[in-house]
Amino acid sequence: MLDFERKGKIVVTCFDRFAPYLEQEIVGLGYTPTETYRTRITLNGTLTDCMMLNMHLRTASNVLYHLIDFPLHHIKDLYGKVKSMPWENYLAKDGYFSVNSTVDHETVDNPMFANVTVKDAIVDRFREKFDLRPDSGSEYKGAVIQLFWKNNQASLYLNTSGETLVKHGYRMVPGKAPMMEALAAATILASEWDRSTPFINPMCGAGTVAIEAALMATDRFPGIYRDHYAFQHLLGYDEKTYRQLKKHLYLKIKEIPVTIIASDISERAITASRMNAETAGVEDLITFESGDFAETTIPEGGKGAVFLNPEYGQRLGELDELEKTYKRIGDFLKQRCGGYAGLVFTGNMDLGKKIGLKPKRKIPFYNGTLDCRLLHFELYEGTRRKTFPSPENP
Repeated sequence: MLDFERKGKIVVTCFDRFAPYLEQEIVGLGYTPTETYRTRITLNGTLTDCMMLNMHLRTASNVLYHLIDFPLHHIKDLYGKVKSMPWENYLAKDGYFSVNSTVDHETVDNPMFANVTVKDAIVDRFREKFDLRPDSGSEYKGAVIQLFWKNNQASLYLNTSGETLVKHGYRMVPGKAPMMEALAAATILASEWDRSTPFINPMCGAGTVAIEAALMATDRFPGIYRDHYAFQHLLGYDEKTYRQLKKHLYLKIKEIPVTIIASDISERAITASRMNAETAGVEDLITFESGDFAETTIPEGGKGAVFLNPEYGQRLGELDELEKTYKRIGDFLKQRCGGYAGLVFTGNMDLGKKIGLKPKRKIPFYNGTLDCRLLHFELYEGTRRKTFPSPENP
């Protein structure tokens, strides 16, 4: 049986370019990362810490607990190594498990073969020891074993998350081209919004960005909306500990006044946003407006963030229209949002130039495989505003 209080190596994975924001979250929870890479962060901790991380992290993909490293020169040697491990200490004989593999080795042309090899080795060990075996498959409804194999070095982990953490569980109505919850959270962290001043989200679509802002402002964590993780299927798991951690999530919620405004020209998008916000329990924290983005209410005072995620354009006709839209975004930011931080997330930098403002920062992200930037504009009031000429008018 696993000791959930035994310290070991934890690896928290994330999408490429998320690591600085994931590290910020991990440090904020009181942990000390030992190494930071492009798509993962390592730290020392227990399986109980894995439970904590799974329930709190907004920008993570999976939380992995290290089992073993071993040299591996050929796929034919994988079966024996896996079979020699004490899986009966980790998995229930009558349980269920699945296997994930990330493999980069010349002897393997299909990582599914590695999955099957690991699965067969575990099943055969149980059969030989108990004449009984756990069920297995591709669904993440039980324990999850993770293999990493690159060059001649392999590692096995317990994937304590199961289903990816990038979906936060409240978005029942996706809307058109929605931004993934983890990406929305990462961009808000990158914006350096202080979580107390107004957050304005024109072009809100399904409302993901505005909802994530409301969740951050009130310390609502993703574990509130999810009740199934792979760690719950490991031997040694204590349901009472999990329920205590879940209770603490609710105790952390801060009911503080914060101004969050989300607008969209589409009534359908506003309906979807309201439904998602209601599922997340933050509908009362967000003011929804229907209409053109340029008419969005901007509270006086000149402090806070204005965040837009316009379309990027795929076809020529769309690009022609979007050039006008991006120019209007620039006019909107200059004329109505003085003193705010202007934030525009785009996957088309040529369109981004049509905004007509010089960004303070161009923060790189990926939206799926699309190379994107979060453009951060300082919107000074009065004469301090800075513009730069468009390519058509040098």
